[in-house]
Amino acid sequence: MSVKDYIRTIPDFPSPGIMFRDVTTLFGDPRGFRMAVDLLLHPWAGVRIDKVAGLEARGFILGGAVAHQLSAGFVPMRKKGKLPGRTIEQSYKLEYGTATLEVHDDAIKPGEKVLLVDDLLATGGTALAGLTLIEKLGGQTLGCAFVIDLPELGGRQLLEAAGHQVHALCAFEGH
Repeated sequence: MSVKDYIRTIPDFPSPGIMFRDVTTLFGDPRGFRMAVDLLLHPWAGVRIDKVAGLEARGFILGGAVAHQLSAGFVPMRKKGKLPGRTIEQSYKLEYGTATLEVHDDAIKPGEKVLLVDDLLATGGTALAGLTLIEKLGGQTLGCAFVIDLPELGGRQLLEAAGHQVHALCAFEGH
């Protein structure tokens, strides 16, 4: 089986015409989850990674597991107003409006090598905001790892055009 075989598709969620790619079925299967974590790390085998940054919310599940596998630190990147300490923030565009991502201002030290992890790459806005925060703190971004890429939405092109390495375990057509 491949990672893609563990992902459930739910039609018309959260609205008509959307094919929701549900990774909870992947997370719930021990073999599938282990496979995904191992494969997310593959391009960086043998590379020192100091921190893994996970994007809220499913990126926390994956990022925590990846950080554990690497014996690296974990950095949660959260929606505005969810972190208790001093933070820095980066706003990004949504389909209708904007959102803001935050990270603690001491979460990454200058020069630390950081891998960004999330479950899904769609338009790339959230990931690009996370990568910008890593760089604002002086971290060295090694790349980004996703379980799913939705190529039609252009996120990979956005991140690669900004100079970032993108690794995705599988792709689904459509939204």
